[in-house]
Amino acid sequence: MLASKHFLRLSSIIVLSYLFMAQALADEQLPVEELRKFTYVIEEIRQYYVEPVSDAELIDYAISGMLSGLDPHSAYLDKEDFNDLRASTAGKFGGLGLEVTMVDGFVKVISPIDNTPAARAGIEAGDTIVKIDNSLVKGLTLREAVDLMRGDKGSRVKLTIVREGASLPIVKDLTRDIIKVESVRYEMLEPHYAYLRVSHFQDQTIKDVLKAIEEIKLASNNQLYGVVLDLRNNPGGVLDSAVSVSNVFLDSRTLDYDRVIVSTRGRAPESEMKEKANGRDLLEGVPIVVLVNGGSASASEIVAGALQDHKRAVIMGEKSFGKGSVQTVLPIGNDGAVKLTTALYYTPAGHSIQAEGIVPDVILEDIKATKIKEEVIYEETREAHLTNHLDNANVQEIDEIQVVTDNDEDKNENSEELIDYPLHEAVNVLKGMHVLRD
Repeated sequence: MLASKHFLRLSSIIVLSYLFMAQALADEQLPVEELRKFTYVIEEIRQYYVEPVSDAELIDYAISGMLSGLDPHSAYLDKEDFNDLRASTAGKFGGLGLEVTMVDGFVKVISPIDNTPAARAGIEAGDTIVKIDNSLVKGLTLREAVDLMRGDKGSRVKLTIVREGASLPIVKDLTRDIIKVESVRYEMLEPHYAYLRVSHFQDQTIKDVLKAIEEIKLASNNQLYGVVLDLRNNPGGVLDSAVSVSNVFLDSRTLDYDRVIVSTRGRAPESEMKEKANGRDLLEGVPIVVLVNGGSASASEIVAGALQDHKRAVIMGEKSFGKGSVQTVLPIGNDGAVKLTTALYYTPAGHSIQAEGIVPDVILEDIKATKIKEEVIYEETREAHLTNHLDNANVQEIDEIQVVTDNDEDKNENSEELIDYPLHEAVNVLKGMHVLRD
């Protein structure tokens, strides 16, 4: 109620608070002492804070703090944030091309977006941004840090990052650009074997996937033996898009688990949902290998989980990020919104991946080099490491994932063409599956 009337003067807020208290005394549902404390703090700030703060600002701060204390993905969106959210789902927005979150006061990279300044500069999933130009990140909010990274197209920004395994901080000089996310890319790796990359799930992704499948079939003269579906560093996106893409590869006539692709469960009855397959497999049973890694989150985990549970694909790579929560965007007055975690999603077999992730059928390190001069073991950032993350009730203890990579200096010195090891192994698996099918 307060959030929808934040334009009221403080005196009106106090009156409303006391009305809440009176109602609480009648029905014993609202915390009277806490409401009294809230009213008292607002009044003290208004009278004694060193600088004047408007009532509207105080209410906005209160709402923002209230939501940020719940879990890492619930948030208050002002007008600018809300517009950014809508732009990102449409596939065009300004910036560097980074999906980020806040961990222990620092900005952590969930994943760089393909073909963006961040990806071209070599920023990796799991990198920690500690400095933006001359501003230290510690002490900033996520919004403040993101604002510092934004700017006009063509302007430059310097990011100082800490990477596990690198002995010194790494400085990246980037040029800002308008980010147009091409969420689907495809090619023939060799005769009869295709590569399909989905970097983000947007409103238009399903149309692009359908077009890609049609082109792949034509390129193989309808003699397709296997497809690699690459979901590495895919931070998620629109749930409906992930469901539609999953549906493309599933034959609803032969599925177990009541044809479920994903289900959600929460406290409110309206949060209960089951999305089911309702079509034919457009690849007609052609073997699929899905590549995932620690940057595969949310909607990409839905796709991997659905294809894994229905035994439609072999999942290869690293354990995924583990974001198994569903956010509902609830618009409020003055073009703002509340992004609230309202449910957890479950794979067809009923497994929640919250803070656990999708465990691949074949575990591979995400190595992209012809040689490694020095092996360094490090722990990657996952949903389970985020402050206030929601626990998975089915998991007693989260196993830590350790991977092997080469340090940044070695990569710069290596002028040879890089080999995508997981992709190379995925094609080998597909060839083996084709032989077994025959």
